[in-house]
Amino acid sequence: MKPPKITAYLKPTCGWSQGVRAILRKYTLAYEDCDVINNPSIYEEMVQKSGQGLSPCVEIDGHTLADVSGDEVEAYLLKAGLVQPTVAAADAPTNQACDAHHRE
Repeated sequence: MKPPKITAYLKPTCGWSQGVRAILRKYTLAYEDCDVINNPSIYEEMVQKSGQGLSPCVEIDGHTLADVSGDEVEAYLLKAGLVQPTVAAADAPTNQACDAHHRE
C-alpha cells in the first residue's frame, strides 16, 4: 500500500494540533507539519485550501479535513482504508483543546 501524502496545518502547541500529530505518529505516517502561527503565508494557504481559518486542517491525498481533532483524522484514515486498525495507543490526548496559555 502506497503511503498517503499528508500536509498538516497545525499550531505549535495547541492541544488539537498535538492530537493530530499523535495520531500520525501512532500510525507512523510521514507528513509535512506546516506552522500556521509563525508563517502567515502557510496560514493563507490553509484558508485557501479549507475555505475557513480554523486549525488543525489536514490534507490527505488531496482531500482536506478542516478544523479537525486527532480522533477525526484517525476515523478518516480508517474509513478511507489508508491505515489498518491497531491496538496501539496514541502518545498524547487526541481531542483536547488549547489551554488558556496557548490560545494562539
